Amino acid sequence: MRFLVVEDHRSLVANLFAYFEPRKHELDAAPDGASGLRLVAAHDYDAVILDWMLPRLDGEAFLRELRGTLRKDVPVLMLTARERTEDKVHALRADADDYLANPFELIELEARLEALVRRARRQVAAVRLQVADLSLDLATSEVQRVGRPIELHTASRQLLEELMRASPVLVRRERLEQAI
Repeated sequence: MRFLVVEDHRSLVANLFAYFEPRKHELDAAPDGASGLRLVAAHDYDAVILDWMLPRLDGEAFLRELRGTLRKDVPVLMLTARERTEDKVHALRADADDYLANPFELIELEARLEALVRRARRQVAAVRLQVADLSLDLATSEVQRVGRPIELHTASRQLLEELMRASPVLVRRERLEQAI
């Protein structure tokens, strides 16, 4: 898995790299929120580990930009020294996916990240159908082949969805008629 660590404490970042890299995880790091946003805009990460109190752009502002301007649904785990219940509730309501207060055990952090990534992957699979190089996004009705968009009318898209859901099994005419 590939994680982005947005954290300004170098010793904590070094500890995370020392723990995760031998476990075959890839990590990138940003020392402030603005740098973190640039990295997450340019790369695909399985999850983001985010500090609350950051220079240049704090964790809450980072989340607003990530979810709003960038429209990224990457799972975010807040990892911070703020341990009050009010802080946890505030972060979760600000669109963080999980929260872990320092001090913490690295094995727990890893398990939480794995759980976040599993859930995110299930959600993506639930809204996208894929057959070979053809994909259909059920949330937006966008169809692509080899990454290029294909324009379809509603009935054609409904037929395609039925065929893709059933693939590679043949679909009876009656079922296709019901779909449209």
